[in-house]
Amino acid sequence: MNYQDCLDWVHGRLKFGIKPGLERMAWMLNQLGNPQEKIAAVHVVGTNGKGSTTSYLQHIFSHAGYEVGTFTSPYIVDFRERISLNGQMISERDFISLVERVKPVVERMPQETDLEPATEFETITVLMFEYFGHQHPVDLAIIEAGMGGRDDATNVFKALAVVCPSIGLDHQAILGQTYGQIAEQKVGVLKEGVPLIYASEREDVASIFDDKAVQTSSQSYRLGRDFSVSSHESGFTFEDSKAELQAIKLSMQGQHQINNASLAIKTALLLSKNYPKLNENSIRKGLLETKWAGRTEMMASNVMIDGAHNNESISALVDVLKTYSGRKIHILMAAIDTKPVDSMLEILEQLAPVKVTSFDYPNAIKLEAYPQGYERVGDWKAWLSKIAYDSQDDFYVITGSLYFISQVRQALLSRQQN
Repeated sequence: MNYQDCLDWVHGRLKFGIKPGLERMAWMLNQLGNPQEKIAAVHVVGTNGKGSTTSYLQHIFSHAGYEVGTFTSPYIVDFRERISLNGQMISERDFISLVERVKPVVERMPQETDLEPATEFETITVLMFEYFGHQHPVDLAIIEAGMGGRDDATNVFKALAVVCPSIGLDHQAILGQTYGQIAEQKVGVLKEGVPLIYASEREDVASIFDDKAVQTSSQSYRLGRDFSVSSHESGFTFEDSKAELQAIKLSMQGQHQINNASLAIKTALLLSKNYPKLNENSIRKGLLETKWAGRTEMMASNVMIDGAHNNESISALVDVLKTYSGRKIHILMAAIDTKPVDSMLEILEQLAPVKVTSFDYPNAIKLEAYPQGYERVGDWKAWLSKIAYDSQDDFYVITGSLYFISQVRQALLSRQQN
């Protein structure tokens, strides 16, 4: 098989849909010798902030001299970003070798058992565990859960720590209708004696998290209760009962990024006994150098892209954009049909007029399906071509689905290279 053959085989499993549950994962991993049991890893769950928090952790531990594997989704430019080593996606050669090892097991399962075929996400997750467990062992893996937790395909290992940046109302058809129901799903990954580091301003969520920690004899650490951050002109200060780090700087904007970074700091401090090369310098450098494609990413001095795809992440984006309120803000958004687009648009419109568009993706909302009262852009690439890059008065924001942002990012990069 060549690389494209392997990629086509993985994507071909999209037809099997989304099927929560761990039986299929357990069978496939057992056939491969249970590579997940050989991995030292942090499990990152939650609604928003998983990718940023994963990236902060990776940079901190990589700067300390450890080899760090990450598992994230979705990808922005190249599928191989989902399985990365020290921030660099795995090579095509490694990916081909990996698929050739896993493919026979995946295809045998429905033939030899009563289990249904593996989904695309399950297949990718098995590939990741086999890679970090057998093919290329790492000092630490940072594993981002999919949309859930308890029934998520990643929930087949015992983590060194579980980190949750946020709980929001997303994927409600699968995870539950309330914050509490979603929190129960997410924290369902917590196992006996594993520390839980989380951020939430909601007491119902905190109560569920803390109760689960008691049930599993785990220690929970909540931002604002067990550790804190304070912002100032020179950066922000992190403080807990044992440490204080002042004037920490980030490259990514927004209070939500400060919160995500504080979770990474707390996690690193808790794991330092297992990773003695960690120090304050690796934490500072790692955080400063962390960038996450498609998240409040500046593509030019007056052009930002951000994959804000639910109410909570749209609200976080608006908070960031308030710092640009002295300029004329132009907003273009495209979403997929499983998102609360009406309320997302209402939140954005509090800041500036919003234009809507559609893009090439099966679940993309069609132009005519958007709520009335928003200007429709038939060709988003033509809209991008009219951006006044040299304007000091205008600020352009493209937001919505990460699948849309992936396409926008490539278009903007192509323009810069020409």
